[in-house]
Amino acid sequence: MSDIKKVQKAKKGNHKAFQELIDEEKVKLYKMAFMYMKNEEDALDVFQETVYKAFVSLKNLKEDEYFSTWITRILINTSLDHIKKKNRVIPMDRESIERKVNPYVSSEKDMDLLEAVMKLDEKYKTVLVLRFYQDFSIKQIAEILEYPEGTVKTNVHRGINILRDTLKEDCVNE
Repeated sequence: MSDIKKVQKAKKGNHKAFQELIDEEKVKLYKMAFMYMKNEEDALDVFQETVYKAFVSLKNLKEDEYFSTWITRILINTSLDHIKKKNRVIPMDRESIERKVNPYVSSEKDMDLLEAVMKLDEKYKTVLVLRFYQDFSIKQIAEILEYPEGTVKTNVHRGINILRDTLKEDCVNE
């Protein structure tokens, strides 16, 4: 069954179809929540709240084919809300980060890059995570964040330039 049909069934109250949609998105959503929250407990809270918000407001989704984009936007907004509410920084030791990110990061250089990305301002971090860690296109990112495509491109390029300066080497490719 296609995702569009699952969304349509879920909108009509089919809980199994909604669960199947979430099962397809859960790994991507959790990774993104973890990148924002920097700890497992908060990432799980954000993920759970995102699923709840999506379930409650699914009927408001206008275009069924954009379910993935829509739920990603909910996750980003929920993550940012949690960060604002808590207004705290949670220092993590290097071993914890490596244990969580190790399946997705292949080298020490990549680890330094990830750490540099996570230190960026939210507007740059968000677009770079969506672009390079989640493989969204510029157009998809613009839809998720409700920004013009030009703004997304500018933030991607500025974020890359900040990373280049931070890492003091040309290791980031566009």
